[in-house]
Amino acid sequence: MTSAPSPPTSTAAISAVGLSKSYGDRAVLTGIDLHIPEGTVFALLGPNGAGKTTTVQILSTLIPADGGTARVAGHDLVRESDAVRTAIGVTGQFSAVDNLLTAEENLLLMADLNHLGRREGRRRAVELLRRFDLTGAAAKPVVTFSGGMRRKLDLAMTLVGDPRIIFLDEPTTGLDPRSRRTMWEIIRGLVADHGVTIFLTTQYLEEADQLADRIAVLDGGRIVAEGTADELKRLIPGGHIRLRFADAGELAAAARLFDYATADDEALTLDIPGDNSVLTVKAVFDALDNASVRAESLTVHVPDLDDVFLTLTGEGAAR
Repeated sequence: MTSAPSPPTSTAAISAVGLSKSYGDRAVLTGIDLHIPEGTVFALLGPNGAGKTTTVQILSTLIPADGGTARVAGHDLVRESDAVRTAIGVTGQFSAVDNLLTAEENLLLMADLNHLGRREGRRRAVELLRRFDLTGAAAKPVVTFSGGMRRKLDLAMTLVGDPRIIFLDEPTTGLDPRSRRTMWEIIRGLVADHGVTIFLTTQYLEEADQLADRIAVLDGGRIVAEGTADELKRLIPGGHIRLRFADAGELAAAARLFDYATADDEALTLDIPGDNSVLTVKAVFDALDNASVRAESLTVHVPDLDDVFLTLTGEGAAR
């Protein structure tokens, strides 16, 4: 499968060439390349065990790569690891908050770890509690929080040090749909209002579709495709126009007009393969009109990220 076109050259918040990592005889990453522009959201998709978390751990200096080079926030990942850690924030799959402390105490503890002065630390805590709509819960112990509130506090703690790049490793795992969408709005705001760069790993394909400027699909330790959501969807065959008819006679007449169309006699539908462009839809209307065939309805079906994921990863991937 051929990847979508590479993005235009731009200032990179994160760049990597040939990153590799193995654990014993098991190769987790087999040489991946990345170019993530500043002020964008980049999503890394892949099945369990594909290497998503390993990639985050390498780029956030938590573990070393076995091979390759990378720069994060303009700093060499190995030679300038302290500068990298100063520039980034990391929110992992599991909440890092202290259940016995209040929301405010958790934020103040993080301010101390970031070597902020007492006054500045308190100012940042108040600001973040307000930004994440947690002011009313500031004095409550975290053990009483819902999952959504805990994830918001977790992300707020990541922002105490005012990072320019944030790694979000499956940040909405376990959240209900309402809490997930709240997190999406927060993430969008970080990029739009503060120019933050987001490196997101997720198994929620809708999440990547909603948030990411570019998406890479990781499988078997390598990136098998990369592009915008629309570019990736265009890599996958299966787009078609579906016509529905009132009776079998109209369906049969329409089927004679289109090569490669697939008729469903029971559902009275006709699927016509195509790129689903405006010109293609118009051509279908024109053909029906010229033959005096009447369709009751027309719907356009395009591959989604589920189709991309299933086609490019696991047993669906062509090796």
